[in-house]
Amino acid sequence: MELLVVDCDVRPDAVLVHASGEIDSSTAGELRSQLQAALRQAGAHESRLLIIDLNDVTYFGSAGLNAVLDTHKQGLRGGTTVRLVADNGLVVRPIEVTNLDSLLDLYPTLPDALEGRESEQES
Repeated sequence: MELLVVDCDVRPDAVLVHASGEIDSSTAGELRSQLQAALRQAGAHESRLLIIDLNDVTYFGSAGLNAVLDTHKQGLRGGTTVRLVADNGLVVRPIEVTNLDSLLDLYPTLPDALEGRESEQES
């Protein structure tokens, strides 16, 4: 089992949360706690943008998906944009299977998420 590591970085253009390792029922509480703190920081940030980078996640269970979804919903209610970075099938597949890709803002890279451009829109 690979331990979950969550880092938060307040940047000039956004608040960035980077998660690596496994997100399951035993680690989702830590992720949820970090996301809540980051969402509060993003709400006070000039950009009102929270980016959650999940590219280094090695397992993404339903508890992790719920933590991200709850953060997204709270961001909507509070006027903070929440974007996900993931091109890792271990993360993208559960999002697509649950049809949450129609609700969550999913980007393949951090620069894409910062600019708000989706890969399908690029020429």
